[in-house]
Amino acid sequence: MMRSLRWVLLALVVVVVVVAATTLASGGDDEDQRADGYLVRAIFDNASFVISGEDVKVGGVIVGRIKEVELDDADNKAAVVLEITDPGFQDFRQDATCKIGLQSLIGEQFIDCDPTQKRGQNVALAPPLTAIANGPHRGQHLLPVTRTSSPVGPDLLANIMRMPQSERLRLIIAELGTGLSGNGAELRNVIDRANPTLQQATRLVEILAAQNGTIADLVKQSDAALAPLAERRGDLAGFIASSGRVAAASAERGDDLERDLERLPAFLRELKPAVARIGRLSDQFGPSIANLSAKAPDVNRAVTGLGPFAAAARPAIKTLGDAADQGRETFPQLDRLARQVRSTTKPLLPASKNLAALTGSFDRTGGVANLLHLLYLYTGALNGKDGTSHYTRTNLYISSCIERSPTVVGQCIAQFDPDATGAPDPDAADSRSVAPSTAPASAELNSLLSKESGR
Repeated sequence: MMRSLRWVLLALVVVVVVVAATTLASGGDDEDQRADGYLVRAIFDNASFVISGEDVKVGGVIVGRIKEVELDDADNKAAVVLEITDPGFQDFRQDATCKIGLQSLIGEQFIDCDPTQKRGQNVALAPPLTAIANGPHRGQHLLPVTRTSSPVGPDLLANIMRMPQSERLRLIIAELGTGLSGNGAELRNVIDRANPTLQQATRLVEILAAQNGTIADLVKQSDAALAPLAERRGDLAGFIASSGRVAAASAERGDDLERDLERLPAFLRELKPAVARIGRLSDQFGPSIANLSAKAPDVNRAVTGLGPFAAAARPAIKTLGDAADQGRETFPQLDRLARQVRSTTKPLLPASKNLAALTGSFDRTGGVANLLHLLYLYTGALNGKDGTSHYTRTNLYISSCIERSPTVVGQCIAQFDPDATGAPDPDAADSRSVAPSTAPASAELNSLLSKESGR
């Protein structure tokens, strides 16, 4: 009995240890998942050839990697855990989509995702993906199978044409009705999700069928457009060759281009406020553009009227050209003349400076005003005015009598009188003959002076 009890206790201890180890292990896994980046658990109908470590891309830019591929216990579909390491794309929304793409011709595949769909202005974002709250996948954001697609690779389609795949395909088609009995709805959903390109192709065909007339016109116009292009096929070939060189140069800088694309989302986020301001500015331009549109007929008339004006101005412009041609010969000669004048006037520079200083000083000290004042006062002093007219106050007699001479000139004695009485010099030989002639002249002069002084 004691031995049995001992074995029971030992078994209980073992069970407790196992449970504790399991709990710690699961807790450690949860901590590891929380320590990882942003995890998206995408459910696919088929994840053949998808392996861990392959790329996860958004718009062709690598934003993470495939962490693991496993079977989802809920609906027996493929669960691909995507680890998004780029911080700019760690916000997948409920309208996100993911599809499996072909990485290369050797069968490598990657996951191409859109974190959210395009939306119009003032349309709110879809809610974020729901994170799994409990269980071994806690913290992963679930993307349901309705938001994923698993296209059929071209290599599998090519294998259908080989033996024995072609025989097997016939067997599959023959037994398809039996195998899918009762699963028609499920098959329809799988086909709908198989490749969204087929859906878009169907819509494209419908649109083309509705616009066949437009397509016919396009074909006719394309013939007319391609005819000149055929004549320039050499230039087209050069363009293709240049494009090849450009593509090769771009391939050499592929890493730099990839880094630019990685920075593009952050740049677009910073550009968004500027675009909003430009939008507001365009709204403010609306009234101005409307006013300009209303004035468009006047502007057209003004532009049309410029034609006759330009035609009338053409002769004047031609004449101006003739004058310009003549100026090509005249201005070199004027240049030589200017150099000669400059060499001539250079010695006059000191004198001109002194003259400028003199005239400047004369002007600053009131010389012009004083000169005019002098002329005015001098004229007023010499000229008088009575009730009849102006008259001359003094008169200067110009004759041979005012010049001094030791001899008698005519009837004038050009000598000072020997005394104040005006008596002739007794020693002079012809004094008696001169005295009678000078007395009347002196009396007349004294009479004039008396009249002047009386006035």
